[in-house]
Amino acid sequence: MSEVNHSVTGGGRAALLIAVAAGAVAGGIVLWLVGSVIVAAGFVAAAVILTGVALAIRTALPTRTQEAPATDWSLAAALAGANADAVAVTGQSGHLVCANEAYEALCGGLATPPGLALAEPDLVALTAAGRDAWRDGRAALARVEVAGTPVAVEITRSGHAGDHLIWRFVGQRAGDTRQSLAREIDGPLGDRLGEAGIMAAVMTPAGRVIAANRVLAARATGQRNASIEGQDLAQLLVGDPGGSVRFARDEEAGPLRLLQVALGSDQQSPVLVGLVDDLAAASPVGDPQDVQTLLSIIPFGLALVDREGRFTAMNAAFARMAGVEPSAPPLYPGDLVVREDKAAVADAVRRFTTGGAQSADLAIRLKDHPDEPLALSIAATRGFGGASVLLSFKDNGEENRLKREVAQATKMQAVGQLAGGVAHDFNNILTAIIGHCDLMLMRHSPGDSDYDDIQQIRANSNRAASLTRQLLAFSRQQTLRPQVLQLPDVVSEVSTLLRRLLGETVVLEVKHGRDLGAVRADPGQLEQVVVNLAVNARDAMLAKGPSATGGGRVTIQTRAATIAELRARGTDIMPLGDYTALEIADTGTGIPPDVLPKIFEPFFTTKEVGKGTGLGLSTVYGIVKQSGGYIFADSRPGQGATFTIYFPVHAVGDEAATPRKAPRTKPNDSWGSGTILLVEDEDMVRAIAERALTRQGYTVLAADHGEAALELLETAERPSLIVSDVMMPVMDGPTLARAVRERYPDIPILFMSGYAEEQLRRSIDLDNVAFLPKPFSVQQLAEAARDALASA
Repeated sequence: MSEVNHSVTGGGRAALLIAVAAGAVAGGIVLWLVGSVIVAAGFVAAAVILTGVALAIRTALPTRTQEAPATDWSLAAALAGANADAVAVTGQSGHLVCANEAYEALCGGLATPPGLALAEPDLVALTAAGRDAWRDGRAALARVEVAGTPVAVEITRSGHAGDHLIWRFVGQRAGDTRQSLAREIDGPLGDRLGEAGIMAAVMTPAGRVIAANRVLAARATGQRNASIEGQDLAQLLVGDPGGSVRFARDEEAGPLRLLQVALGSDQQSPVLVGLVDDLAAASPVGDPQDVQTLLSIIPFGLALVDREGRFTAMNAAFARMAGVEPSAPPLYPGDLVVREDKAAVADAVRRFTTGGAQSADLAIRLKDHPDEPLALSIAATRGFGGASVLLSFKDNGEENRLKREVAQATKMQAVGQLAGGVAHDFNNILTAIIGHCDLMLMRHSPGDSDYDDIQQIRANSNRAASLTRQLLAFSRQQTLRPQVLQLPDVVSEVSTLLRRLLGETVVLEVKHGRDLGAVRADPGQLEQVVVNLAVNARDAMLAKGPSATGGGRVTIQTRAATIAELRARGTDIMPLGDYTALEIADTGTGIPPDVLPKIFEPFFTTKEVGKGTGLGLSTVYGIVKQSGGYIFADSRPGQGATFTIYFPVHAVGDEAATPRKAPRTKPNDSWGSGTILLVEDEDMVRAIAERALTRQGYTVLAADHGEAALELLETAERPSLIVSDVMMPVMDGPTLARAVRERYPDIPILFMSGYAEEQLRRSIDLDNVAFLPKPFSVQQLAEAARDALASA
C-alpha cells in the first residue's frame, strides 16, 4: 500500500530567521537607492520587527492543513477486499493507488484503468468516462468487455481534496445470467441448437416454460412459429415403459432423451432442459444389412442419408435413375447433381436432418442428364439406424413429355397462323400479277416478242401460288374436296408417278392389307402426301450412298391399325377407335434425335441451300391434320425412317345421309350482262377484277369496304350479283352480305378470299353463296361470276 504524509511545523526560531532575512534584503535595497547607511539601518530594523511579528501571529494560529490526518490506505484496501466487485483507486496523476483481489483476477494483473487491455471502442469509452468523472464527480458505463467478461463500470471522484478516482467494475449477477440464457434460448443460440438436433428450453422449478427454441415449440405443437411459453412442459410429453419420453401430440413419433441441468444451487433456480431424438431406441432396423435388404425389395428409387449428409444405403432403382456407377458410388447427394444445384441439395438435406415429420420436393439436374430436370423428394425419417433423411426420385418423365408436346403444339399452331396470314396477303399480290398477265396476253398473239415473257411471268406466279397453297396446307386453311375412298386406290394411282420420281436405283415396294376401312379425304391432297414422303425418302437414301440393294428401298404399306398399336402411341394424343394406317418407310440415313421434333416445322430443312424449301413435311402435316388424321415419325440413326399416318375409318351411313345434287351443265362462253357490285379492300385486286368483269360485258360498281358498298346501293339499282372479299376493314364481307340480303333476299353472292373455303363456311351461315379462292385468273373470275348468276 502506498502512503503519503504532509505537515507544517513552526516556532519562534523559524520566525526570527525569516524576519532577519527579510530585513537584510530590504535594507540592501534602501542603501542602493538613497546611499545613506543610517537610513538603511533604520529601515532594516523596522522590517525585521514587522516581519517577525507577522510570522509569530500566523504560527500561533492553528490551520486546516496542520489538523488533516494522514490517509490510511491499508484500511481502504481492507474495505475494497470485502466487496465482491472489482475495485481500484487511482490518483490525480493517473497512477494506481490500490486495488482489491477481484480487480486483479478480472484484469489478469494490476493494470491501471483506463489503460486496460480492451477493445478499441471500449477503451475509448472508458477513457472518456474517466475524464467525465474528474469533471463531474461521477460517471458510468453500461457495458464493456474486460478479458472476455462483460461488466458495468462506475467511476466516483473521492478523497479529502477530491484528488482520487474509485473505479468499480460490476459483473453480472446470477439472476442476470439466467435471464440472458433464456433470451439466448429463444434467439440465435436456440436456432443453432435446433440445427444440431437439440430441442432446448428454460423452465421454472415448477415445470413452467420460461423460454424454448423454435424446434422444440414446433415439434411439441405441430405448428411453425408456435410458442409454448408459460405452458407446463410435463403436459407436452408422455412417458413410455422403456423410460423414454415422447411428444403427447404424436405418440407414434420416435422416443426422446431428456436432459436437465439446474442453473443454480438453490431450489428456486431455473432448470435448463434438453431433448434429443433417441435414435438407438427408435431403430428396430439397426443393422445396415437389414436396411439394404429392405430397400432392395422396394421397386421405387430410394436412398438413405445420415446426419452428416452421407449416403448410408441406396437401392438399385435409385442408382439406375441417378446414373450411379456401382464401382464408384457417390459419397454425398450433391455428387449426383450439376454444380449449380449442389448447394441447394446440401442445404435441403441439412435442414431435414433436424428431424420432424416433414418432406418436400426439389427440382434438380443430374450430371449425366443436365437437360432433363428431375424431382428429388426429401423427407426426414426414423427407424433406419443412423439414417435421418430419405431421398427418392419422382418419375416425372411423362409430365415432361406432355409439357414438350404441348409446347410443340402451341408453337406449330402459332407458326400455322403466321403462315396462313402470309399466304393470304401473298395471294392478293399474286391475283393482281396473274390478272395483269391475262389482260396483257389478250392483247398479244403467240408470235409477238413479248408473249413469251408474259407467259414466263404467269408461270412463275403460278409456282408462287403453289407455295402459298403449301403454307395454307400446313396451317390447315386450304380448300379440300374430301371424298370417301380407299387408301390402296390412292397409292395405286400414284405408284407410276412415284417410280419415275424415285429413279431406277431406288426400289419401290407396295403392300396392301385386307379388309381396310374407307376414309374420307381429298384424293389429290393424299397423293401429294405420298409423293412428298416418298421424295424425302429418296433424298435420304441418296445422301447415305449406294448399298447392296442399289439406291435403297421405299416401302409403302396400307393396313388396319390395332388397338395395342394405338395404346402404344398414347390415348391422350390419339383416341382409341378404328383407323386405317398408311406407312411409308425407307432404308436411308435416319433422322437424328435432335432433328426429329422439328421436321414438321415450316421452312425447316437439313438439305443444302437451294435444294429445298422446307415445306414438304409441313404440308404433309397440315393435310393430315385437316383431314382428321394423325402422323408419327419413327427413326433410328443409320436405320432409316418410318412415317405412319392414321386416318379414322369413315362410317358408311354418314355419306348416304347427304343427298347429292345433279351436276349443273355449264355454258361454253363466259360473257354476260347485268350489274355486279364489286367490294375489295386491296386496290390492285379490285382494279384487275373490275377490268376483267367489264371486259366480259358486265356493269361494275366498285367499293373498297362494306359500308361504301351499302352507300352505293342507296342510289343504285338492284345489282345482279355481289362479288366481295371476306376479310375487309370497317365492314367485312359476311356482314355486308347479311345487310344486302335484308333488302334483296334472293341476290346471289360470290366470295373471294385467300383463306380456305371450309374455314370461311363455318363462319358464314348464308345460303346461295359461291366461293372463289385466290389467286385466280381473269378467266376463272369470269366463269365464277357466270356460274353464280346461273345458279340464282
